[in-house]
Amino acid sequence: MTTALGVFLAANKKKRMAVFSELYEFNEKLLMNLKFQRAPINKVAEGFKFVPEILSGKKFFDGKDAEIISDYAVNLGKSDAASQIDYLNARKATLAKCRDDSFSDYKRYSSLYVKIFFMVGVLMAVLLA
Repeated sequence: MTTALGVFLAANKKKRMAVFSELYEFNEKLLMNLKFQRAPINKVAEGFKFVPEILSGKKFFDGKDAEIISDYAVNLGKSDAASQIDYLNARKATLAKCRDDSFSDYKRYSSLYVKIFFMVGVLMAVLLA
């Protein structure tokens, strides 16, 4: 059971990393789309796993991460192309920081959680035996 908790915590770090990586990539793709193609946002989001769900209002996280994602998604498609390009360029730095932070957290903590809870499980088994 304790190992399952470690795996769960590691999976949350991995999901956070995947969501922010996808949002950054979507931001870049949307910028290119606004400059050259002007396809609908839903069409641009088709190749992504989490972005269509984010655009439909699904929450993946709580706290600051949820606030960053909802602030990003609420303003998409609300103004003309030039304003959207400016908005997406301004959000690029925030998304890059979140992506990099989530990647470093995943690398730092994911295996640590599994190892710690595995050791706790072994310790509990030894104490109970």
